[in-house]
Amino acid sequence: MTVKMKPSRVLTKMRAGEIATCVKLNLSDPVATEIAGLCGFDCVWLDQEHLPHTSPTIANHIRAAKMHDMDALVRVPRGSYSQLIGPLELDASGIMVPHVMSLADAKAVIHQTRFHPVGRRPWDGGYTDGAYCMMPPLDYMSQANEQRFVIVQIEDPEPLDDLEAIAALEGIDMLFFGPGDFSQGIGAPAQWDHPKITATRQRVASVAREHGKFAGTVGGVSNFQSLVDMGYQFINVGADVVALSDYFKQIINSLHGTEKSDEQSIDAK
Repeated sequence: MTVKMKPSRVLTKMRAGEIATCVKLNLSDPVATEIAGLCGFDCVWLDQEHLPHTSPTIANHIRAAKMHDMDALVRVPRGSYSQLIGPLELDASGIMVPHVMSLADAKAVIHQTRFHPVGRRPWDGGYTDGAYCMMPPLDYMSQANEQRFVIVQIEDPEPLDDLEAIAALEGIDMLFFGPGDFSQGIGAPAQWDHPKITATRQRVASVAREHGKFAGTVGGVSNFQSLVDMGYQFINVGADVVALSDYFKQIINSLHGTEKSDEQSIDAK
């Protein structure tokens, strides 16, 4: 019996020149992932940098994503190599490493997350991504390097001097521009139309494409096409908590509006 690693839906689409859509999920219940899959997203973004997601929680989300032929991306915390490769061993389709600050930092990420001959990721193969030791070691390593993606986040001004060199590195699939922390780093928190944010967003996409890498970022329905035109092929659009809060507020506002109309009707009588 030959066991193979399931190809990444995101990589398959982007390598074909298509756009991959993603949604960020903060809720721990994998039902949120199932709903995203049923709605047609290519990928869910799970976060261990800012949220208390444990490995079992991440594993359940990954299983739910697989049910709907969807990728699961995990933003990892910065720490030991175990924290970087843990989601990959759970068979996440990709990881996103936040706050990569320099060329040396990016090289360290590759060293820890890619197998030979690209890096020196520690390997075992005894868990989900290695099919519980049912994949031959060399097949496991080569398929992991080919079908699992590593994203470095450019969300600070510090790595901009090394941006071209970072993009040229083998082992990095995507540069992901994060405008939130970047705005803070340039001293203009939440000023989304700041010229430095606009210029850097354009530069990240351009540099990524020049070096054969993909460009990713966050966006919305209103600017989705402009990001695509800029060269972004991976765009996170929305989040579960935002959707829920908007929906709940809409209900409450509608109820308040109805109550007010009813009162006005009674007064009119």
